[in-house]
Amino acid sequence: MGVIVAVDGPAGSGKSSVSRAAAAALGYDFLDTGAAYRALAWRVLEQGADPEDATAVERALDGFAFESAGDPAERWVRVDGVDVTDAIRTPSVTAAVSGIARVPAVRTRLNDGFRARLAAAEPGVVAEGRDITTVVAPHADVRVLLTASPEVRAARRAKELPDEDRSAVARSMAERDAKDSRVVDFLEAAEGVTTLDSTDLDFDGTVDALVALVRQTADVEQVR
Repeated sequence: MGVIVAVDGPAGSGKSSVSRAAAAALGYDFLDTGAAYRALAWRVLEQGADPEDATAVERALDGFAFESAGDPAERWVRVDGVDVTDAIRTPSVTAAVSGIARVPAVRTRLNDGFRARLAAAEPGVVAEGRDITTVVAPHADVRVLLTASPEVRAARRAKELPDEDRSAVARSMAERDAKDSRVVDFLEAAEGVTTLDSTDLDFDGTVDALVALVRQTADVEQVR
């Protein structure tokens, strides 16, 4: 088993982009666990089911075949062989994800898949997403809570969504965090988890800080 780096954090913290860049710098695989939940949410909606209906969501798990790129230089997600890379980022899917994630059977099924991918990654993997540091990979070599002030997170997310009002973006982020926190606590670092506050760091500085943390914490012989 290679080095496992687990990164969690609130919406807008940059955990996806930072984790991907850090994986590339380290020569590791990359795993976006949130993409799997989005992919299942897309499947539920495609089936015309209600994402708040736990029974319907569990039915959508039958035959659910999820694939995503492990190479951080690649960006693709497939469900049942269909490319859904862009489709899972639509507002309708985003709105459905929290309901999907609250279904225990979903979390059990997807977490098992995540753990299998983590165990197979060589020489290492950077995995990001909700409860990755506490539930999915509590024994990861490096566990990080990536965060920033609410104002900075909202400003960063607003730059990604130039057509939307900044205050609306901030409200949306706060609502998503509130919904997701009903399932798992990702706003406070658990014991053994290192907090990386990027409020005063730019993107490159945050990536450098994460890479440095991995090199300081993990077995240096396994890190490029």
